[in-house]
Amino acid sequence: MTDSGSILTFIIVSFCLAIILIMKKDSLPAQMKRYLALLAIVMVSISFVLIVLSFFRAGT
Repeated sequence: MTDSGSILTFIIVSFCLAIILIMKKDSLPAQMKRYLALLAIVMVSISFVLIVLSFFRAGT
């Protein structure tokens, strides 16, 4: 977890997935939309945890 490049890439990808899902919500099938939305919620939640952890590690 010390590789900040991988963490930054994960954060960018998760937020981009969430933005794309919001922009294309009308053109996705309902079944696929549900699973992709759950995936995006999990990824964005993990990203927020990683951001908070990196702030705590920067202080030490």
